[in-house]
Amino acid sequence: MIRVLLAELGRHRVIIRLWFAAWLVLSTAAHAGATEARNLNWDDLVPRVQKVQNPFESLEFRQTNDLAKLYRLEASQNSTTSEFTKSQAVEIRARLKADGLDPDWLFKQRERLMQEHTRQASAPNPEVIAQIVRVPGYIIPLEMKGTLAVEFLLVPTVGACIHTPPPDANQMIHVRYPDGYQIRGLYDPVWIIGELQAEKQVELVTLSDGQLSLETTYSMKAKGIEQHR
Repeated sequence: MIRVLLAELGRHRVIIRLWFAAWLVLSTAAHAGATEARNLNWDDLVPRVQKVQNPFESLEFRQTNDLAKLYRLEASQNSTTSEFTKSQAVEIRARLKADGLDPDWLFKQRERLMQEHTRQASAPNPEVIAQIVRVPGYIIPLEMKGTLAVEFLLVPTVGACIHTPPPDANQMIHVRYPDGYQIRGLYDPVWIIGELQAEKQVELVTLSDGQLSLETTYSMKAKGIEQHR
């Protein structure tokens, strides 16, 4: 009887050990998967969008040119506008209408397309929000502690906002890094690691040639910064 009890107890111990080992492996794998940073490209920050209808794609070059000229002529008209300028606008309108085009409708479509572009340029991609990610880029300092950058913008290209027009809002990340990062120069590419959040902000950035107001779509409290190699 005692031998039977001991054998039964031994079997239970083996089962418990196997169960514990399996639980340990699974929990370790789950933890590793949850904390592993996902490498992102800047294209990954742009949400998937449906192509909008663009009536200008089917226009001839001459018609597009006429529309642009008509828009400039009519937008600049005031009490001092010459009769010659007014007659030019009337002539262009007549030419476009003869082609079956409605200039006023096309001007409204231009505004619609511009608004849609602005919306898409600032919209976050929900597929990357609240994820631990690793993003490459270049640093534009916002706040320094001594020689360390503790708050900065991460941008996709070297010299962005300085030598070129600023990127779209969803192509910049507002980063806070309390530990501070020793900047080696504007041409020093880095990897930023942390949880990406959707948080629209407007930053006033001081540059060598003045100040620039920039809107950003993403924010991150970085967990680490690595040199890009």
